[in-house]
Amino acid sequence: MRVHICAVGRLRKGPERDLYSDYLARFDKTGRALALGPAQLIEVEDKKRGGMTAEATLLENAAPAGAVICVLDERGDVISSPAFASRLGSWRDQGRQDVAFMIGGADGIDPGLRDRADARLSFGKMVWPHMLVRVMLAEQLYRAASILAGSPYHRD
Repeated sequence: MRVHICAVGRLRKGPERDLYSDYLARFDKTGRALALGPAQLIEVEDKKRGGMTAEATLLENAAPAGAVICVLDERGDVISSPAFASRLGSWRDQGRQDVAFMIGGADGIDPGLRDRADARLSFGKMVWPHMLVRVMLAEQLYRAASILAGSPYHRD
């Protein structure tokens, strides 16, 4: 199952990009044997300043047709890493070819997109900078692949 990280804005060079790249490379290596990945980042920019609605359109257009749509949103489900791994494995086992994780801009995810999504995920009740959410998602993807592979990376 291919993973698409559709995000508003550009991740510039720096520590966030380095961490993101490292975890995504780990995910691709670990996930390959599990039919997970590869993962790719698709960055979109609302150059016309149309707000969350325009960003939602750009994000939806970035996702492949038929992909599972999972938005990262503070109002989403707060789940454990093993539960996330199980969900990812379940989508794969259902024969889903693609999953698109969507990360909004500074104002978050458009309510319409949030309502249309197949899944809503939160990294806690606190609000996180959207650039850090990319790093956190990449790490959780790697952790999920490690859990599914039976690797000792994740400790209960």
